Amino acid sequence: MLIGNVGQDPDVRYVDTDVAVATLTLATTERGYKLQNGTEVPAKTDWHNLVFWRGLAKVVEQYVRKGDKIYVDGKIRTRSYDDKQGTRRYITEVLVENLEMLSAKNGVATEGKVSDNGAETAL
Repeated sequence: MLIGNVGQDPDVRYVDTDVAVATLTLATTERGYKLQNGTEVPAKTDWHNLVFWRGLAKVVEQYVRKGDKIYVDGKIRTRSYDDKQGTRRYITEVLVENLEMLSAKNGVATEGKVSDNGAETAL
């Protein structure tokens, strides 16, 4: 489960006639704080690679933009690939199963929940 800000507009591709896949990055930040002895602990931001499939990818394509605040939950997957130089690279992604949009659009607060299994679909 992650809550954060979208770092880029979604990159959407169609792998089959009507099978969409969307990818984007999500920034999550732990707030900085001050210890009792006065030591400052700075804020820390982590970046996550998100992958959305099928109907969820289409919703992301239509409604999610850079800077939006979203909640997602899903499964973590690590995969490997060989880059152009032949070096083995590893990437960890979150395969998103549920999405909730938390940002206000055009000054109006919206709450949208979408599930990959189609159980909840309200925007």
